[in-house]
Amino acid sequence: MNFHKLLSLTLFAAVVSCGESDKEHSFSFDSSVLQEQYHRNESVKLAIANPKNAAIDSIVYYVNDKRISAVKNAGNHEFPLTDAKLGYQSLKAMVFTGGESVEVTDRIEVVSEIQPKLLEFEIVNMYSHDIGSFTQGLEFYRDTLYEGTGRNGQSYIRKYDYKTGKVYKQVDLDSKHFGEGITIMDDKIYQLTYQSQVGFVYDANTFKQLKEFPYDKPVEGWGLTHHDGFLYKSDGTEKIWKVDPNTFKMVDYINVYTASTKIKSVNELEYVNGKIYGNIWQKDAVAVIDPASGAVEAVLNLSSLRPQVGNPEAEVLNGIAYNPKTQTFFVTGKNWSKMFEIKIKN
Repeated sequence: MNFHKLLSLTLFAAVVSCGESDKEHSFSFDSSVLQEQYHRNESVKLAIANPKNAAIDSIVYYVNDKRISAVKNAGNHEFPLTDAKLGYQSLKAMVFTGGESVEVTDRIEVVSEIQPKLLEFEIVNMYSHDIGSFTQGLEFYRDTLYEGTGRNGQSYIRKYDYKTGKVYKQVDLDSKHFGEGITIMDDKIYQLTYQSQVGFVYDANTFKQLKEFPYDKPVEGWGLTHHDGFLYKSDGTEKIWKVDPNTFKMVDYINVYTASTKIKSVNELEYVNGKIYGNIWQKDAVAVIDPASGAVEAVLNLSSLRPQVGNPEAEVLNGIAYNPKTQTFFVTGKNWSKMFEIKIKN
């Protein structure tokens, strides 16, 4: 037998051996004790199904790649979800058997235990809104309304008198950038871009650009707000990122969830009285979000506003600003001809 034939037979035997090993073990997480969804006041039972009754020496369990337990033989482990983030949790087990290890994976989903309530509102006033403004961010600062808009070649930041429409200051973005959310903190305006992977910082008084910063992770820029010295940034998914404004590092995140599902496409953001108010893209609705957990506590359905705009080119609701002086919200949308001052009913 020549060398090449011997090598081929050896490789074939190795492949068959691996296949037989995998077939023999057939380990998996025991689906009979796993739920698809959990709440954080529950525990998940981690156990291994062993249909071939293979001899198991030990098992090491991991949740989100963090080792949480090592058990002898085919033991299981009860893992409390008290501190888990809402969203998917990856499960992994290393099963040691017969001098080798077999990796087993699965996942579960943690959803909110809160059933969101539906909020009611009343319209206090209506104002004209620049129909050319593809609104991406709206915020009051020192009793003056600031707005950021999108689309390449049409993106700007301006501050203006919302009653008359008089523009006090405006800065236009380079046409290569599609403007997104804005927020104002410590006399600085922070602005995101959609897919350019950069943001900008301006002096809130002069509108002079102070800095351009790169995104810490390859995500899109959508909505932006701030609280307690940190920026909060949405990226079009269910995530809201906590950003350090000194380093622009994304230091943490929450996943936005109801009691049954994640809420994707969280857009423009506004932090008000301990909660994050987030426009939901394509829904003409605002979710009231717990910034610590991501749980949706209430929903504000604003779909009745769009028919009052009277502009066939009007796109989705996007733009929510809270005026602490009047304790009212100002809402508008992309290319809306009107802006509504509303009061949320208790």
